[in-house]
Amino acid sequence: MDPVHPIRLLPAAGRAAAPWSNGGGTTREIAAGPPGAGWDAFDWRVSLADVDRDGPYSPLPGVRRILTMVAGAGMELTIDGQRTAVTERFRPLSFAGGAATDCRLAAGPVVNFNVMVRDGRCAAEVTMARGTYAVRPAPGPDGAVLVTAVDGTVSLTPEEAGGPVRLGRYDAALLPAGTAAALEAGPDGVAAVVTLVPAAPSVDG
Repeated sequence: MDPVHPIRLLPAAGRAAAPWSNGGGTTREIAAGPPGAGWDAFDWRVSLADVDRDGPYSPLPGVRRILTMVAGAGMELTIDGQRTAVTERFRPLSFAGGAATDCRLAAGPVVNFNVMVRDGRCAAEVTMARGTYAVRPAPGPDGAVLVTAVDGTVSLTPEEAGGPVRLGRYDAALLPAGTAAALEAGPDGVAAVVTLVPAAPSVDG
């Protein structure tokens, strides 16, 4: 990649799989802010989770979850006693991370694309893009956009400089503040476009 290329490629190959403490699946982190931040320190975190069996989710008070099933036959989530059937791929579902959440698989394992943002530190918007899509810069000087190919293949071409970047399934690309790009998905391509906007610092008085 050209040294001045504004897009940072995050390939799927080589991502470490972290097993869940309850043995129900594994998670592969795509990116986090600040980079390398652990569970107690992230402002935002994007990952892919392989869910192999039924079980509860770990509670994450003060965190907003945006979950999108990208592979599998479906599942049922019970969130604070409310049942929600997740039967359609590529449809984001937002809920409080601190809610008591239980998962029941419909017919075998699923793969979930997960976005987590900490309340008061960051906000996120998740769009599933197909065909031709204009990726706009995140608002503000510290925002960023993360694009992940969740099915098929996708290419990204920045508007300012640099040639196209090709993303295979589960590859990702991080666009820094101020970077716009043209997205082209292949015939079966679907991209998750995550716009991340840090919260403005509070002003006392």
